[in-house]
Amino acid sequence: MERDRIGFLLAQIYGEETAAAILPRLSSALENYRSRISTPRSARLTQRDSILITYPDQIQEADRPPLQTLTEFCARHLEGLVSGIHILPFYPWSSDDGFSVMDYRAVASQYGAWNDIEQLGTDFRLMFDAVVNHASARSSWFQNFLHGDPAYKDYFIEVKGNPDLSRVVRPRALPLLTAFHTGAGETKIWTTFSADQADLNYHNPQVLLEVIELLLSYAGHGAEFIRLDAIAYIWKEIGTSCISLPQTHQTVQLLRAVLDEAAPQVKLITETNVPHAENISYFGDGTNEAQLVYNFALPPLVLHAFQTGDASAFTRWASALTLPSDKVAFFNFLASHDGIGLNPLRGILPEVEIEAMAERIESRGGLVSYKSNPDGSRSPYELNVNYFDALSGPSDSVEQNIERFVTAHAILFSFVGLPGVYFHSLFGSRGWAEGVTRTGSNRSINRQKLRSENIESELADENSMRARVFHRLSHLLKVRAAHAAFDPYGGQRVLEFGSGVFAILREARGEQVLCLHNLTASSQVLIMNSGETLWPSPVEWRDLITGQTFSSGEKSPLALEPYQTLWLSNNP
Repeated sequence: MERDRIGFLLAQIYGEETAAAILPRLSSALENYRSRISTPRSARLTQRDSILITYPDQIQEADRPPLQTLTEFCARHLEGLVSGIHILPFYPWSSDDGFSVMDYRAVASQYGAWNDIEQLGTDFRLMFDAVVNHASARSSWFQNFLHGDPAYKDYFIEVKGNPDLSRVVRPRALPLLTAFHTGAGETKIWTTFSADQADLNYHNPQVLLEVIELLLSYAGHGAEFIRLDAIAYIWKEIGTSCISLPQTHQTVQLLRAVLDEAAPQVKLITETNVPHAENISYFGDGTNEAQLVYNFALPPLVLHAFQTGDASAFTRWASALTLPSDKVAFFNFLASHDGIGLNPLRGILPEVEIEAMAERIESRGGLVSYKSNPDGSRSPYELNVNYFDALSGPSDSVEQNIERFVTAHAILFSFVGLPGVYFHSLFGSRGWAEGVTRTGSNRSINRQKLRSENIESELADENSMRARVFHRLSHLLKVRAAHAAFDPYGGQRVLEFGSGVFAILREARGEQVLCLHNLTASSQVLIMNSGETLWPSPVEWRDLITGQTFSSGEKSPLALEPYQTLWLSNNP
């Protein structure tokens, strides 16, 4: 069945004749890799699943491969808290902290080796990056292309003449084309993200076959999630926006069909930092594209709600969320190795409010990155700031800032879908301004690498920022894991309790939990009407976080302290 679909999709992308010519190589790859891909412990996601996002060399110690240090650190601190690890690109690279890949089939020697990756996978489900929109300009692929190797002919996108590229959507305020010297003279190459990142040419079916074999090899090394980095940009047609084109979706569908055939346990997750409606289009019909989609609107909407003390826009957006099937889920996060994307807010918040968010971040020491628009103007594209710092009030106490940060993560952990938590959030880091000075990159502000002895010392001190944040977030993750209502595919109903509160009722497998989050520095009094919560009255509610109980009847008031979270259950 999947073989028929694979042939159909190849014909859609390249035409019948080309599809027939390349199908034998694809079929051979499927047979070759099928025997190398082991059966996973379980393909289904539950409330016990959450993902840590980390660099391979996040934790470092002298004279030891950092992947080994990371494995021991995760085993010591994270077993039972998170089920999976997203290891950011661990391949040999030339720039962009790993996202300019020089060799897709190797582990960078400064990190370790494949056996170190696989050792980490014995205790945690692994997510690998497929950085397949572009390759490093120093990669063998690109160098072979420049030197005229016929095997790499048309692997990259040459632009001849001066075509009109004004409609091309630009993610960054950088040149779209970069000049390179070849044996035949100078040529202009499409470089969406930087001069060191040459875009692959998917018009050449050999490129797609190469990428398919890469994904199958990642499954063979234990990947249970494959993150399709910047996938929206992979197909270019001059005269169009060159983003999220029909061929892009057909390619994602083909990758899904191939993995369903050879490694059905592997889930595709699309990274498309675009407006929300376009972002969720990568679910396809709910069965044929990504099983998981980054919920890019969540981080800036949560930040906006806390900055303004008004959850109205966040509540409206969350109330309208829909999924095309019960087989897909959002990958929810607040912070990552990148900044806080603002494009997903367009169409949800007015531009003036987006610009106000950027101004607030700059006033608190954060940075803002801009994108170029087709009319020549530029707009804020990304907030480059540590998420704790983004939420912190300049005159607030440490205790108040911690409460605010914990409540933001309570929203993340209670929201329907699979939560991903960035290392620097889980372990209470602050912004790394020195890193920006060192590298010249705004994104370095949230990418500091840590010495093992230093972080262990801080975690051992119960009064340190790291220990306090880690203890609080760990407790929330444990509570989430213990309750079926937080199933990633479960029900979610957004409730209205005033603009200062974000409230959702989670339901799954016969359990209900009412999650209440105060987004303000003031107490909020809620009127608990059983008709709104779907619970009979009177009931006794128990806060799953503290164990505190509340007895109430119809229209009973409940007070939420500043930045307090309550996860209320009516189950005994």
